[in-house]
Amino acid sequence: METKPCIVIVEDHPVMRNGLAAWFTAANNWNVTGMASTLEEAKNFFRNPNFNVDIVLLDIQLADGWGLDLIPWLDAQTLSEKKPYFAVYSSFDNYAHVNAALCYGVRAYISKQRSEYEVENILQEVLNGKRVEPWIDETVSSKYQNIMEYIELLTKREAEILTLIKRGFSNQQIAESLHITRKTVENHLANIHDKTGLSRLDLMAM
Repeated sequence: METKPCIVIVEDHPVMRNGLAAWFTAANNWNVTGMASTLEEAKNFFRNPNFNVDIVLLDIQLADGWGLDLIPWLDAQTLSEKKPYFAVYSSFDNYAHVNAALCYGVRAYISKQRSEYEVENILQEVLNGKRVEPWIDETVSSKYQNIMEYIELLTKREAEILTLIKRGFSNQQIAESLHITRKTVENHLANIHDKTGLSRLDLMAM
């Protein structure tokens, strides 16, 4: 008898969380072995050394924190040699969130515009190992790819400023570090924004 894959759903919206759980249960292709509405509840699930999960469907924005923080936290645990796959299910479609999720090692970034049926198929594809690269929803992938292309258009100086922005430097600190005026920094930042369309917060999150 074929063993069903086990899924844990981490979602703070109760209607969506329960709806997803009901769908996966009714589909009869999955075992819903856990549900969590907060980051702490998710951690408590994984604190059990006997946890059983193949994939975690994870919302980014939770009431008590950043859902993606569950991934490095779990990596740091020695409770189990088996680490599950992570798939993000989110309404965020901007570069910063997609890039952050990919940097955390998620195997899929799925838009909440997708139906439960589509989500199930995507997760099956991830578990079956059919993709080498992470699955990125087409509703956000074009934005992500375009911005990556725009970043390649930055000048050497703009790239230097971007690096310092990502390190949390203020405009004055950037000016002092690069031995240029603050006004010059502001001009470069305007150029970076024109090329990428990213806000300062988005740049910091890259």
